[in-house]
Parts: sequence; C-alpha cells; structure tokens
Amino acid sequence: MKHIWLAALLGTASIAAPAAAQQATVAQSIAGTRLDISATGEATRVPDVAIVNAGVQTRSTSATDALAQNGARMERVRAALKRAGIADRDIQTSNISLNPEYRYQDNQPPQLTGYTASNQVNVRFRDIRNTGKILDALVAEGANQISGPNLTIDQPDAALDEARTKAVAVGRARAEQYARALGMRVVRLVAVSESGGGYAPPPPMPMAVMARGERDYSKIDPGEQKLSVSLGMTFELQ
Repeated sequence: MKHIWLAALLGTASIAAPAAAQQATVAQSIAGTRLDISATGEATRVPDVAIVNAGVQTRSTSATDALAQNGARMERVRAALKRAGIADRDIQTSNISLNPEYRYQDNQPPQLTGYTASNQVNVRFRDIRNTGKILDALVAEGANQISGPNLTIDQPDAALDEARTKAVAVGRARAEQYARALGMRVVRLVAVSESGGGYAPPPPMPMAVMARGERDYSKIDPGEQKLSVSLGMTFELQ
C-alpha cells in the first residue's frame, strides 16, 4: 500500500493551472487512533516571465477617425514588438473598445463631443531583463497605455514537486510530535490528499512609462516568488 500511495502522490505532479485544485487520495481502515494533519510545503523561484498590458487610446470627433488613428498607431506598436523578437504566441488582444464622450451642463441634455477608441494587448516577455527597454520602444511608437507587470514562472512543475516533498516531510514530523506528546507512536500513514498546489502571482505593480528622450529604461526587478502545496495527511497512532 505504501507504493500505491507514493504513486498517487507522484500522479499529481502536473498542474494545468497555478490556481487549480487537484485531488489525489488513498484511504485505508484504521485500527488505532486516527490523527489528521494539515501540512504545507514551499519553494521559491525567480520569475522568468513578465506579462504586461500595452495599448493605444485615441480620441476624435468621429468614431471612424478615432478607430482609424487607433489602428494605425497600434500597427506601429505591433511592429515594434515583432522587431524586439516577441513571438505571435506571446501577443494576445485583451480589449478593443469604442466609447462616445459627452459634455454635461446643468439643465441641458448631454452633448456628444467625440469618441474614444482603445486597443490593448497582453504581451508575454520571456526575457525580463529587456522588458523595460522594449516598453520604452513601444511608447516611442505610440503606445500610451501600459500596466503591469504580472510576474510568473513559465514551468513551475519542478518547484511544485519540491514543495510536495517538503509538505510530506512537514506532515510526518508533525505526526511524530503529536505521537510523542500523547505517549504513542506513529504506526503508518493511512491517507494523503493534495487539496491545492500552485502559486499566487503578486498583484500588478504600477508602472510609470518613461518620457521620450530619457535614457533610463523602465527597469523591472523580478524578485522571488513563492510556490506552495498543501496536503491533508491521516496517520494511525498506537
């Protein structure tokens, strides 16, 4: 049964999404005292991907002109991304909008003054060191909306497996501690379940876009990110 439990634990090594909750449970009957333990294991990694939202907002007295201006400037932004080596798979449209603008006066009906067009893309930068430099190039090509970054880890599986191993060790040590305090001993591990595994990316940091002509780039510091796995473990004490 020990080998069966281990296979079940290893079977959870692949996580489809960082926030997805996955279950792997093997249960056995208990003849002695049951002890339920919650244990968490953690691992840290330096983020290697930055996701930034960049786009163009234009205004004009007519909807057609607002969209035309927006489309022309957005093409320049896309071309700058391609020149920087950003692949098509790392550029994803996140928002396209066209909204009327009104002027409001007391006791007067709203007056249409023009239209605002917006087009935004999420860009995945796989070389964080060059992210700031590329963003400054986008501004030079007409981008006037930038937010982010969301920093993440491209392939978190190895770090999550490390966290799983630590969680198992924490659970076993905690069970031994309880057993000693109760004057008993741990007989065996009866069941284990993984209630969740992944990481929560930090909230987007406000980004100030450098003005044209300035030499300093909008530098991004990746820092560290914590990944964790939580286990529920059941032991038999005697």
